[in-house]
This record gives sequence, structure tokens and C-alpha cells, in this order.
Amino acid sequence: MAAEQTATGYIQHHLQNLAYGKLPAGYTRADGTVLTDSTWTIAHSSQEAADMGFWAVHLDTLGWSIALGLLFCFLFVRAAKKATAGVPSGFQSFVELVTEFIDKLVRETFPHTNRMVAPMALTIFVWVFLMNLMDLIPVDWLPMAAAKIAGDDHFFFKVVPTTDLNATLGMALAVFVLMIFFSIKEKGLMGFVKELTLHPFHSGKWYVDIFLIPFNFLLEAVSLIAKPVSLGLRLFGNLYAGEMIFILIAIVFGVGVLGFVGAALLQMGWAIFHILVITLQAFVFMVLTTVYMAMAHNREDEHEHDQ
Repeated sequence: MAAEQTATGYIQHHLQNLAYGKLPAGYTRADGTVLTDSTWTIAHSSQEAADMGFWAVHLDTLGWSIALGLLFCFLFVRAAKKATAGVPSGFQSFVELVTEFIDKLVRETFPHTNRMVAPMALTIFVWVFLMNLMDLIPVDWLPMAAAKIAGDDHFFFKVVPTTDLNATLGMALAVFVLMIFFSIKEKGLMGFVKELTLHPFHSGKWYVDIFLIPFNFLLEAVSLIAKPVSLGLRLFGNLYAGEMIFILIAIVFGVGVLGFVGAALLQMGWAIFHILVITLQAFVFMVLTTVYMAMAHNREDEHEHDQ
């Protein structure tokens, strides 16, 4: 596939999502046809995807995210139903190992009582790991299969949801909403407002603090917003870079600079290293989410909680 188009075209093709959105009446499409009415359709070029604007939906990202989430639920529910008190199966042992590891980590990181946090941490770790794991499938296999099924050699199809900034920032936004919700729930609305306006500078004298409120709010607001942004960008950046390296190796293989054996060794070597990256990024996303939830539960008048 890499040999059939220029290196730039090959990279752009693999980095473009399967976008579904609305194109306006009178729009000239990539194949030269002109739309007589506003139409919801699948983009046939990166320019069409860009012209669809904010409301365009990335079908491949949504599809793979939902499918992998359902796969996680199916596997873990199946393991739970088949769990026995005797000698566990290999997969049951793996599920128990992951669950106990994350439960212990949450107990150490989250010194509060909230029955939602541990299941959420488990879901985040396994779900993000499965999405990252898709990066180890050779870059051409699934896109070529999708193109054959669609009957279009230029069919866009990305299979790694975490290389889509919309997906990673979407998950980070969900974490942000939970942070705000539990901050208000645990501290009250006024407590949350005080946290934003009376920290980090607080003299205890109202006629001094009233002048410090704008500075405190600016600092705290930036710090609060930076948490989900950095959470989403970190995951996206690492997986996007990893995918780019796989694509570049595929280009080298496609133009025949290295022989088949050399290209296969390069792919295998990077894949082995990338296993550490995809696991670490899933772990980091899960740990930071747990830490942010702990911060949302912290109160000024309490110093220690037993979970």
C-alpha cells in the first residue's frame, strides 16, 4: 500500500479519520460532483473532513472505542461468572491479578470513601490499554480490509482511538466533569468557590483577601483547566508518535529500502518497546484520574480518611 502512493499521501491517508458530517449545498466534492442540497455524508478527502466542521463524527474512533469497551465488559463479566474457589484458569488469574493490583493502588492513592473510584480506575486502565493495543496491529492490515469492503482504495480508516485527539480529550473532559461534581458534592458550592478564590494566597483579613481574589481565581482556574488538557494531550501525543513511527517503518518497507527481513525486525523491535509505552500510558491516565478524584474529595477541615 505504501508503494502505491507518495510518502506524504500515505502518511496523510493513515492519519485521517473516517469522518461523517454535513456538507453545504453547492459544495464541490473531491470527485468533482457538486451537491445540490446540504448533505450528511462520509468525507472522501481530508479537505472535506475539515470543511464538515465541529459537528463531524469520527466513525472509526467511535466504533473501535465502543467495540473495545464491550469486549472489556464481556471478558471481565465472563471471568467473574466462571470464577471458582479452586484452582483458577489462566484468564481468571490474570483478571484477579489486574483487579487486585488496581484495587491496592486506589486504596493507597485515594484515602476517601467512594465506591465508584476503584471500578472506574479498572475500567480506565483496561479500556485505554485495549485502545492503545490496537497500535500493534500492522498499519495496513485493517485499513486495506476496510477499503476492500467499501470498494474504495482511498477509504479512510484509523483503528487506534487514542491517536484521535477527540477521543483522549473527550475522556479527559469526562474526568474534569467528575472532578467538578465531586468537589461541589464534598465541599459544597461555597467551599468550591472558596477553593478557587482564597487559594493559594490567603491572609485571613477580608479587606486584603478581596484584592487577592482575582489573582487566586486566575491561578486556580488555569491549574484546574490544565489537569484535563494535559491528561488528554499526554495520552494522545505518545500514541500518535508511536503510530507515526509504525507508518514511517511501513514506508521504508514499501519503497524497498530495506528487505523484508529488515523491515520485519524494525517493526518487531519497535512493537516490543511500544508495548511498554501503551501499558505505561494506560497506567498514567488511570493514576492521574485517581489522584484528581482524591483532590476533589479533599477538604480543608479533614486530614486523614480511611477507605
